[in-house]
Amino acid sequence: MKSDIQIAQEASMIHIKDVAASLGISEEDLEFYGKYKAKLSDEVYEKTKDNPNGKLVLVTAINPTPAGEGKTTTTVGLGQAMAKLNKKAVIALREPSLGPCFGIKGGAAGGGYAQVVPMEDLNLHFTGDFHAITSANNLLAALLDNHIQQGNELGIDPRQVVWKRCLDMNDRNLRNIVVGLGNKMDGMVREDHFVITVASEIMAILCLADDIHDLKERLGRIIVAYNFKGEPVTAEQLHATGAMTALLKDAIKPNLIQTLEHTPALVHGGPFANIAHGCNSVRATKMALKLADITITEAGFGADLGAEKFLDIKCRKAGLKPDAVVLVATVRALKYNGGVPKAELSHENLEALAKGIVNLEKHIENIQKYDVPVVVTLNSFVSDTEAENEYIRRFCEERGCEFALSEVWEKGGEGGIALAEKVLETLENKESHFHTLYEDEAALKEKIETISREIYGAKGVIYESAAEKQLAKIESLGFGNLPVCMAKNQYSLSDDAKKLGRPENFDIHIREVYVSAGAGFVVALTGAIMTMPGLPKVPAANGIDVSEDGKITGLF
Repeated sequence: MKSDIQIAQEASMIHIKDVAASLGISEEDLEFYGKYKAKLSDEVYEKTKDNPNGKLVLVTAINPTPAGEGKTTTTVGLGQAMAKLNKKAVIALREPSLGPCFGIKGGAAGGGYAQVVPMEDLNLHFTGDFHAITSANNLLAALLDNHIQQGNELGIDPRQVVWKRCLDMNDRNLRNIVVGLGNKMDGMVREDHFVITVASEIMAILCLADDIHDLKERLGRIIVAYNFKGEPVTAEQLHATGAMTALLKDAIKPNLIQTLEHTPALVHGGPFANIAHGCNSVRATKMALKLADITITEAGFGADLGAEKFLDIKCRKAGLKPDAVVLVATVRALKYNGGVPKAELSHENLEALAKGIVNLEKHIENIQKYDVPVVVTLNSFVSDTEAENEYIRRFCEERGCEFALSEVWEKGGEGGIALAEKVLETLENKESHFHTLYEDEAALKEKIETISREIYGAKGVIYESAAEKQLAKIESLGFGNLPVCMAKNQYSLSDDAKKLGRPENFDIHIREVYVSAGAGFVVALTGAIMTMPGLPKVPAANGIDVSEDGKITGLF
């Protein structure tokens, strides 16, 4: 089998104007970035805003493992399969971050014969959206420090600066730094921090904004610091809003590319789901719903993270209603959750499968709490056995879920037809009665504890004293009605990455809480989660190269 990048580089792409034409979009409404990438102009939404919405399908997964799950691969393959069944479908994905591309996880273009292309462009600089977000973030940081340097008219307390600089790269050395060293003209000496771009509030704002007007208002509400009286200081007070908006005016437009089989793909925004809200942009999703009969989107990591945030933050804020959820698992990952070492996952082991399938069971239960129909799909591997597949099928059907094997990695759209048919059958015969997990009016602690108990399965929540004070302050400032974005490791339902399967009798530890007033949610950091990841001992970057003829190798 060829590598993902080999398959992508050998793909026969069609001009992006022809991909757009399949959705009824004219060439005049595209802003081209070469032959295979384009941004959709504002006129596209204006022309389609009165169209009825198509069906919305969310693809999520069990907790990720080193064995791999293939959530994005399944999303892409499902879109390709829908096209083979003559359905007008669009997939809506997030843009990859350079952090995992050069770190350990790799890119986010799918895999095998279920990929979006051009793969190298998407995984690297793409259309420059992340650069614009990084620049807007760091412009605000520069204006903030300059204001302090130039007399500090707003009385900003340098000890209470909460705005952090960002970089789209895993770089642990930038987590905690000191700025302003040197002489008096080099600024005020203070402690500062970096987050990875995908954890920046500006990334969340871009993904949740309805239009340029909403974007500007949200940017203005960003809290950058507190003054000596303890009052919040905003980006609007620093007169930063206009310039930040100027940097983001093109980045807010959704990007159009194609799958290996030329299915349209809107790829826009890229917040991580472990440290941010993990969903592609509202603009891209809403536009897809107007352009196609079926929109297939994904949310990052497991359903305890990406799906919960999609349902409780994105759908709440954007007025979206999912019609079905596809929950991705693999035999290998379930056996890993059952205690089988990675090197032994290719051997049939029904005992370990029975032990590890509780992870899938919890995710099924969680999605069912939102009253949305669930289809479980197994991303197929060659080593899977008929007995293992049949065990999982019975397990799912006994819990009221539809079930289908997916072979999209190996066969592309053809390998996703069984799954597509199950999804279509579900859309036709089962009604979604979607509702959020908690009400806006609930106290912040109640929201945190509801997510911890209902979604993670925790017995309780422990708050560090700093988090207690932060929660009280956030509610006193009038932000208690906002939803909560839980920052938690992706590998476990708990906040301890080593607790696999379905852990019980554990507490969730809240160490820090802060408000993202522009994005419109409160972030709660659990356990040892970091908003600036580090590189592994052997980074993926070590294996990436460019040949003499300009061809990139080693990217995955």
